Amino acid sequence: MGAGAEILGRVKPSPFYSLAAVLSWPVLRWLYRLRDQGTENLPSEGGYVLAANHTSNFDPWPLGLPIWPENFLRFMAKSELYWWPLSWLIDAGGGFPVRRGERDVEAINKAVDLVRAGHVVAMFPHGTRQRKGLVKKYQPKAHTGAARIALTAGVPLVPAAIAGTDRLRKLGPLRVRYGEPIPLDDLKDEDPSLAAREATDRLMAEIERLGANL
Repeated sequence: MGAGAEILGRVKPSPFYSLAAVLSWPVLRWLYRLRDQGTENLPSEGGYVLAANHTSNFDPWPLGLPIWPENFLRFMAKSELYWWPLSWLIDAGGGFPVRRGERDVEAINKAVDLVRAGHVVAMFPHGTRQRKGLVKKYQPKAHTGAARIALTAGVPLVPAAIAGTDRLRKLGPLRVRYGEPIPLDDLKDEDPSLAAREATDRLMAEIERLGANL
């Protein structure tokens, strides 16, 4: 944990977020047959970073719905989307702006403050959506932002795998699997850049393992 940081209790969902979850629940659970595994692996209190693979803009819904109402996902949204009234909807739904393609220190610091205050920040380390079936060497290299946030804030880095969001027209099924927090204690005294890269490598290996046969 960073000097002077105080990790608080879990933050409850906003009314808009809860309304969206209530309306989405029957659609995802019944129409798309959403099933989840591993919710017992999630920290029971305090904030954390939840990182998953990314194949669709729809990914936050199956990632966040199984852990609602105990958890309220916060996520980075493209700054280009911040125009009224869409900006109000994004903020109410848990988003905060990030300038994609830049080293947005402000967004990283915002995420650090959020997890320290008890929020759950959802991250997709690959940044852009991955096309299913691509040879691994052509997939984008994972960004270290999720690991840097967790290491800086001194909070757990939790992996998750999502499947089915690339076949929505076929009505699912949707699957999500949550893993145990990535071990980070041995990286606290390492160079921050090296520590973030090592933590990211561990994270991506676990996400891939969780996604196998999902």
